[in-house]
Amino acid sequence: MRGAAAWSVRGAAALVTVAALGHTLWTGLLDPGAALAFGILVAVGELARRDRRAGGRPELAGPAEAEDRRPAPLGSAGALAYALLGQNAGQPSHHGVLQTVAVVVAAALVGVVPHIARGGGPALDHVARRVLTVAFAAACFQPLYNSGRLEHWLGQSPYLVLFLLCLLFLTALCDAVLAAALAGARTGRPYGPLLRDELRSRPGIGSAICATGVVMALGVAVAGLWALPVFSVPLLLTQLSLHRIAAVRTTYRQTITSLARATEIAGYTRPGHSRRVAALSCAVGRELGLSERELTVLEYAALMHDIGQLSLVDPVPEGATAELPPAEARRIAGLGGEVARQTGVPAEVAVVVELQADPYREQPVAARIVRAVNAYDDLVAGSRHPGGSLAALEQLRLGTGRDYEPEVVECLARVLAREGRDRVVPVPPG
Repeated sequence: MRGAAAWSVRGAAALVTVAALGHTLWTGLLDPGAALAFGILVAVGELARRDRRAGGRPELAGPAEAEDRRPAPLGSAGALAYALLGQNAGQPSHHGVLQTVAVVVAAALVGVVPHIARGGGPALDHVARRVLTVAFAAACFQPLYNSGRLEHWLGQSPYLVLFLLCLLFLTALCDAVLAAALAGARTGRPYGPLLRDELRSRPGIGSAICATGVVMALGVAVAGLWALPVFSVPLLLTQLSLHRIAAVRTTYRQTITSLARATEIAGYTRPGHSRRVAALSCAVGRELGLSERELTVLEYAALMHDIGQLSLVDPVPEGATAELPPAEARRIAGLGGEVARQTGVPAEVAVVVELQADPYREQPVAARIVRAVNAYDDLVAGSRHPGGSLAALEQLRLGTGRDYEPEVVECLARVLAREGRDRVVPVPPG
């Protein structure tokens, strides 16, 4: 069903694109000056987009999907403005829905070519979403405006601005629905949590994009195309600032990842243990419907969950803390919490590290996930369970009375069954 939904979205986008390009080539461009100006704006916005590979984390299966949701603010605002353009310097524009889609698609393709040449650029799903959301906005506005109904009903009153804002709200909702459906087909995650994450990502820069799109359309209606560069500069600067913030976050994440490897380098834990626990913990967290911020805290805590072992004189055999006496496991977790606080990570991360060995009823959700996933990796990576994954899950289920939350264990089982143990948590030989 999920695959069918994704192909339905892509197929609809392809049909709309073919119809738009064919119609525009047959009839020619109406008001080519405006089409060129908005096309350049969309292309520049896509060129200024940050390649996904620059902000991704291939070594982790954490909340990296947020990178796919990061829009190209200037390109998105320009596309919405062209879809909502009713006048150009006081003169009616009649470019219509199909020309709007054709111009936006052609400009977006021009803008993504350099990214594709470097091995980056937005995926097919992103392009499909852009086509359908722009077509939706234009189809809701252009026929009403070109027929004169919108002017008859609202004129140039403030209600027109309110109408445009409501229309953009519906457009953002449409985009979120499409994005969640495509992400569900790509990742296999439940649709509800995906839609919730998409809706949570829309405020902030999403609101700025919608507001700027409305202001651009209204500004061009009064002042002409010269209004475009005036309203584009602030959004372009905002986009550059977002790139810098993303770079800082990536550096911070890499620092935490490197710090977490200290236990492996010192021989306290098995190679790749912290990264496997982080990857699988994030998969379980997404299955439980955690928000992006909660997933980030979970990822950091999972990476650092064994950092307390650096304080031990005698290492735990194979670094496996799952079968230690409860008092000893809590002592190591407490040491880890102190170390985590010294690194400057958010307080929530240190709390999760500190409480990971407590009974699950006394833990926050992130600590429950880390404890169960850490125990699973300890069991399947060591020599104690020749039965492998199924035997390890069975032992976790036997401990759900006190040590492991039943819902977390069942989510872990679903993730492993859906995505495959060898791909989600690869265990290096030896």
